[in-house]
Amino acid sequence: MRGYHDASYGDSFADVYDQWYHGISDVASTTRTLAQLAGGGPVLELGVGTGRLALPLAAEGVEVHGIDTSERMLQQLAAKDGAAAVHATLGDMVDDMPAGRFALVFIAYNTFFNLLTHDRQQACFRAAATRLADGGSFVVEAFVPNPHHEPASSITVRPVTADRVVLSVSTSDTAAQRAEGQFVDITESDGVRLRPWSIRWATPEQLDAMAAAAGLTLADRWESFDRMPFGPQSERHVSVFCKGTRANSSSVRPSPLDTP
Repeated sequence: MRGYHDASYGDSFADVYDQWYHGISDVASTTRTLAQLAGGGPVLELGVGTGRLALPLAAEGVEVHGIDTSERMLQQLAAKDGAAAVHATLGDMVDDMPAGRFALVFIAYNTFFNLLTHDRQQACFRAAATRLADGGSFVVEAFVPNPHHEPASSITVRPVTADRVVLSVSTSDTAAQRAEGQFVDITESDGVRLRPWSIRWATPEQLDAMAAAAGLTLADRWESFDRMPFGPQSERHVSVFCKGTRANSSSVRPSPLDTP
């Protein structure tokens, strides 16, 4: 997408993110599992955004660090109660990860796919591995791509109100593992605002290969943060990659997808 850059998504959605996406996943089960994985150690969230997960995690007494490329997202975070407990950094989540040894590095709800090439995604795994303490975990939450999905363009309508219409316009390219689009936000008071997004998806097997190249091992894979078993019909996954020695859990299931 011409003119799109690393901060485009965050800058475009910061003012509506909490309103539109507060219910995209269960915060309580997510933060509970993340805290258990951290085991009392410090945590780093990549793409911390407005603090949807970082704030409740910090409220449980976890030392939370977060990084985001969008200054507007971090401004929304800073304005919230409890924000002082989150050590936030403005920067690229690959090249600017804060120094330290973390018990847990995590990236939630498809945010990993905001890295738009295989090389950038691989670099993220490598950077995360260098920040993990021995035995620490890198957790990636994402959707499972449909290998039979055909390239397509679509226009859909989000809920309409008396003074607002939001259209979702998107295109996808299965061969390139790419999708992009715009939310066309039309309001009576502010006219038209465009909110662009762009992703490069990867299959669970491709993520496993990136992890192995970075010296990490798949320790667990669940369907969700409440640790539901992952299986052939799962549309999402939470993958836990470990640095150092850790036995694989029986919750790991083979993915039904073939690596393209």
